[in-house]
Amino acid sequence: MNPASSPAVVIRGVAKSYMREGRWLQALTDCSFTIEANQFTVVLGPSGSGKTTLVRLIAGYERADMGEILCDGQPISRPGAERMVVFQETALFPWMTLLENVAYGPIQAGAKPAAAKASAADLLQKVGLAGFEQRYPSQLSGGMQRRAEVVRALINRPRLLLLDEPFRGLDHMTRGLMQEFLLRLFDQEKVTTFFVTSEVEEAVFLSDRIIVLSDIPGPVKAIVEVPLPRPRGFDLTVDQRYAAIKERVLDLVTSSQAA
Repeated sequence: MNPASSPAVVIRGVAKSYMREGRWLQALTDCSFTIEANQFTVVLGPSGSGKTTLVRLIAGYERADMGEILCDGQPISRPGAERMVVFQETALFPWMTLLENVAYGPIQAGAKPAAAKASAADLLQKVGLAGFEQRYPSQLSGGMQRRAEVVRALINRPRLLLLDEPFRGLDHMTRGLMQEFLLRLFDQEKVTTFFVTSEVEEAVFLSDRIIVLSDIPGPVKAIVEVPLPRPRGFDLTVDQRYAAIKERVLDLVTSSQAA
């Protein structure tokens, strides 16, 4: 398979349910779409629409009840280093410095500590965290911790970066800064990215494609292409093209919730 011309991930007819308090709850039903290589794909939907379930399935943490998920043409059956996840909650080790946290993955994979720490320091400089290498997570702001989480995933050179509402809980200004940071990093690294959100503005600003989910588990509501130019800044939000895509996505989300 040629990664440059083929989807990085293919989801076909996926269904998933969970046992909760003695009864089965459907999280996904007949879900199908693709994540295109070297693109920024956003999945948008309200709470309970199966967004986090999709991340866990693509990451290999769980198995689908029905259907198939292929990564580079191969079925996903377990977690892999080519698929890295950044969850809502911080996973930084509180007893490690920022530099030690970022270098941890490569060292565990067999890299020499000195080389891993040099790579970690280089990445931290790129994302504006130079000078904080010896700080502990508790000494960092929420935005700094989120940047560190993304860098800790990227240092492992994944083929696919999965982000499950990574900016949830941040204040409005910090969230905006994190969105711009992530776009700059995407432009530099071009890692295939799958980003989960429930915010329409965030979805349109970040994405190349938006997978719109219904408010009840079911097939994908719609797939919206976002042919806006890159690199992007917040001046894009006053562009008529951005406004038109945002209006279309809002209509889809509203009709989904009203169904």
